[in-house]
Amino acid sequence: MLPADVVIVGAGPAGATAALNLAPFRRVLLVDRRPEPTDRIGESLAPAARRLLSDMGLWTDFLADGHSPCHVSRSRWGTQTPSEQDALANLDGPGWHLDRRRFEERLRRTAVARGAALLAPASPVGLERAGDGWCLRLEHGGRVLDVATRWIIDAGGRTSGLLKPFGADRRARDRLICGWLHGARTEGSTGGAMTYTESAPDGWWYTARLPGGRRVLAWHTDADLPAAEALRTASALLGHAARSPTLGEQLADTRFDATVAPGVITAHGSVLASPVGEGWLAVGDAALSFDPLSSQGLFNALFTGLAAAEATDRALCGDPTATRDYAGTLANIDSAYRRNLAAWYALERRWPEQEFWRRRVPHEP
Repeated sequence: MLPADVVIVGAGPAGATAALNLAPFRRVLLVDRRPEPTDRIGESLAPAARRLLSDMGLWTDFLADGHSPCHVSRSRWGTQTPSEQDALANLDGPGWHLDRRRFEERLRRTAVARGAALLAPASPVGLERAGDGWCLRLEHGGRVLDVATRWIIDAGGRTSGLLKPFGADRRARDRLICGWLHGARTEGSTGGAMTYTESAPDGWWYTARLPGGRRVLAWHTDADLPAAEALRTASALLGHAARSPTLGEQLADTRFDATVAPGVITAHGSVLASPVGEGWLAVGDAALSFDPLSSQGLFNALFTGLAAAEATDRALCGDPTATRDYAGTLANIDSAYRRNLAAWYALERRWPEQEFWRRRVPHEP
């Protein structure tokens, strides 16, 4: 049986961040079902992340990895007149459009360099209490491995059910899904890195330039609405985008392959009734997932990864207040997030009869 102080299940941004902060002090095993990071949606990093990356000793490497600063955020929301926010007004500087795969690779490598063991691909097939710790059964390379650990950190994302038998009761708040395409920008295209968001009668669009001459186009709607049919094929998604009279100008510099299936993920907000329990806690989307409109998902992953590492180390040292403090911090984050999200959706009142907006925006009778 393999021994560990802490097993972190999920090596995405939240799990890898927890691992790289815990590894200098504890025996950490980081587990992920993917052998390596893959392309996926979620490339926006808030300006305030600079402080977190600096505190964790990651800022210099982050700059060296060639991510693109985002100096302007433009939106058409509540009106056809575009509005802009310039990063010059932010004391933390610009936000960032990430090469998501490179970003996750860096976090994984840093965790290993600081002492964490990485097992990937590996998937949990059993978890049970064993004395004052845990026995985690993993499937890896066609074999089953048993791991004895004092502590479990669930970093498995918003659909994780790892700790459900031990009190991790997840509550989904809506039915939002996201479908996206990556396209190649044409040679000679000009203009700085910009985030663009546009509301529509049955959902909302997001697009941004990414490092490596790419662009992402993403459509957000509810899974049970007819507009979700646009996510079945790339041609359907591009056809739906073409119905917007203003989105095309943002995409004019990009070629999309209409034969490639779009990526589709759940994007709903969700929360655990409690992000902590006896001998465990959850981080990132596994604890508290955000509507992508907030642009806070990756920042939350980094912040909760760091906070979870601190809480876990305190708990293993016998501090009885560690997990309570962590849960209180996440409760405060959730409260602020819900207020801000409601205020942003409330700005759009052009389609009160449309089901997507009726679910999100309170309208007077």
